[in-house]
Amino acid sequence: MHATYKQRVETVMHNLKQRGLSHLLVCDPRSIQYLTGAYVEPGERFLGLVLAEDAEPTLVLNELFTVPDTSACAVRLYSDTDDPLALVATLCDADQPLGCDKNLAARFLLPLMERDAATKFQLASDAVDDARARKDAAERAAMRAASRTNDAAMGRFRELVHEGVTEAEVAGQLEEIYRELGAQGHSFTPIVSFGANAADPHHEPDATRLVAGDVVLFDVGCRQDEYCADMTRTFFFGEPTERQREVYETVRRANEAARTLVAPGVRFCDLDRAAREVIEEAGFGPFFTHRLGHQIGLDVHEPGDVSATHDAPVQPGMCFSIEPGIYLPGEFGVRIEDLVLVTEDGCEVLNSYPRELTVIG
Repeated sequence: MHATYKQRVETVMHNLKQRGLSHLLVCDPRSIQYLTGAYVEPGERFLGLVLAEDAEPTLVLNELFTVPDTSACAVRLYSDTDDPLALVATLCDADQPLGCDKNLAARFLLPLMERDAATKFQLASDAVDDARARKDAAERAAMRAASRTNDAAMGRFRELVHEGVTEAEVAGQLEEIYRELGAQGHSFTPIVSFGANAADPHHEPDATRLVAGDVVLFDVGCRQDEYCADMTRTFFFGEPTERQREVYETVRRANEAARTLVAPGVRFCDLDRAAREVIEEAGFGPFFTHRLGHQIGLDVHEPGDVSATHDAPVQPGMCFSIEPGIYLPGEFGVRIEDLVLVTEDGCEVLNSYPRELTVIG
């Protein structure tokens, strides 16, 4: 087995053992890619990787799909007229509990449970999630590269902004720029918001036209070599008002307060608290309406958020967003987002695009 995937499987098996399990059925395509190097989007068909103690990882795959030649796992093919769950059953010990992926659809889980009523099933995605959370050297390099591309792209995106252009027109041009810069495309549907639309944190670009005095918010990310980037910058189209300046500087200071605190052992909830306190002290507490951030890697949102309820300590190799915001309904919104990678003694900020208040147009 390839050394990287061997190590990852060993880490997951160790995590399983800590949970009293010896078998795991992984169904999330990105987790399977993480463990084997093979990426398949199966649609409605079954896809599963069976991990078992003292056995080779085995991918159960419909024969319609192909995967790269890999020594990371065995492959068991089935046809559309075969029962893939029968294959899964042959790879598992019915006398042992089976750890299941949170992405295992009920249409597969329930028949699997009915097949052998004696087998116990246990949600065990966290055995993989915990492994994925700590990026290895190759993953860290990939995350850096994706963020460098995102930084370069942001410089191009702001050039698309001019009076009268619509959000949708700007958003429609972003993917081509990413591809010109070497990325494979978006890591998520981009957010482009003008004026009052920026007060909606998940606004979808529409026919709103840019006018003087608007804020311009870009929340964008690319996928490069399979890994995701994510960054938000807020600009001003014309000279900002004093209120706009106050909000922007409050968010910038909140971003900085959390970023500078990141280090091994600091709790996720403490990072959220550091940013939130800055915003609360400025009188905008009720208008910071979401968690501070999320982990990121092969997926743009990975388990383990940066929130008030997550009291685990951050660890070296973890990568997550710091994205405080203030959203004033009917007026405007500001968000500033960066990705940080936890190091042995602090953190590396993956985005270098400036955070200072910037007027464009």
